[in-house]
Amino acid sequence: MNDGFYELEEEAPVAERKSRRKPTAKSSSLIPDMHADTSGSFKPGQELAEASAKELLIDYKGVDIERAERQVLKGIDFQLRSGEFCYLVGKVGSGKSSLMKTMYADVPIKSAEKSEVLGFDVASIRRKKIPYLRREIGIVFQDFQLLQDRSVAANLRFVLKATGWKNKQEIEDRIEEVLSDVGMSNKSYKMPHELSGGEQQRIVIARALLNKPKLILADEPTGNLDPDTGYQIVSLLHRLAKDGHAIVMATHNLQLTEDFPARVVTCKDKNLI
Repeated sequence: MNDGFYELEEEAPVAERKSRRKPTAKSSSLIPDMHADTSGSFKPGQELAEASAKELLIDYKGVDIERAERQVLKGIDFQLRSGEFCYLVGKVGSGKSSLMKTMYADVPIKSAEKSEVLGFDVASIRRKKIPYLRREIGIVFQDFQLLQDRSVAANLRFVLKATGWKNKQEIEDRIEEVLSDVGMSNKSYKMPHELSGGEQQRIVIARALLNKPKLILADEPTGNLDPDTGYQIVSLLHRLAKDGHAIVMATHNLQLTEDFPARVVTCKDKNLI
């Protein structure tokens, strides 16, 4: 795992600590059923989804992105709201990953009319504020990026401590909750190398859910998985969107966009279409 993503948090101001969200009662399981109807039968967190359905989480206008002095995307507009699922497609090198990385301030924005993510201006965000932005975002990496020298539970515990959780019981309760959500409650003691690719990706999704993010960014989450396992992972992500999370998923697998319909945005010729 990229340890730098979860930078150890400095002591937050009193007002900010008071506003920090605490764990709530355990949510319904998010274990995907390959044969289930995902059109409307799944309704955990329905109140959250309804209350925040129109909340604008990403608002990009006239955004330019460069990598190594090469322009990747020019003058793009992109908006995303709570509960929305959006596929990001395009050829290798078209800018999918670069665009997603700007959303958690890992790639700088060259210029923009507007570049807000969860209320943060990511074009001008100060370094000390980046951990607070990232605490509100769940990241699902293609290559898992789990720490190989510790168990599943220890991986999740590391993230919670790095993002400011202090109470030991609340930490353990949250770990149990997210593992239950992804159907991995009995795997907490396992080391990453003892898990299959699909199981590791479920753990990565559990890690992304730890801080109850409004926004989840999934960069080619099925790229290293067999087709059946990949379908289970995409089904799980769609269920999370029904729970009120906004999802951006980069993929080169256009069949997934047909089998699990949602909004599709294409990176092409330095634009979004």
